[in-house]
Amino acid sequence: MAIRNIFELKPLITPGNRLLGLDVGTKTIGLAIADGTLTVATPLDTIRRTKFARDAEALFKVIDGREVGALILGLPLNMDGSEGPRCQSVRQFATNLLARRDLEIGFWDERLSTAAVTRTLLDADASRKRRGEVVDKMAAAYILQGALDAIRHGGPPPG
Repeated sequence: MAIRNIFELKPLITPGNRLLGLDVGTKTIGLAIADGTLTVATPLDTIRRTKFARDAEALFKVIDGREVGALILGLPLNMDGSEGPRCQSVRQFATNLLARRDLEIGFWDERLSTAAVTRTLLDADASRKRRGEVVDKMAAAYILQGALDAIRHGGPPPG
């Protein structure tokens, strides 16, 4: 199994399996899960990062318990679309996961996902504490929903 273009993932996912979205940060990993029809992303959980081995084991527990067929990792591109050190870190995280387990992995542009989620939480009048508790898993859902919409419509959004 491998890192693939997200549009190659749908036919590889067996019926009933789901996609798991990840917002991989330096301190946390936000998780979101797609429904069985690969239509709706729902925020799931946040893993506090420690050592990679522990992070991977926590992630594998979710994968095994939720019948996950593939992962969508948010790729933190620069505003001009170029890749910087944060992208390299996410790509290395994916490579390290593949060294421990056969997985199907795709990347999705996560530019402005955290900003969009934070703005939504501010509009909802969420407290600073509440925003801190949910922003990572909501960003993962935002990333995963973008990928699901693109997969369903057969290509990346225009523009």
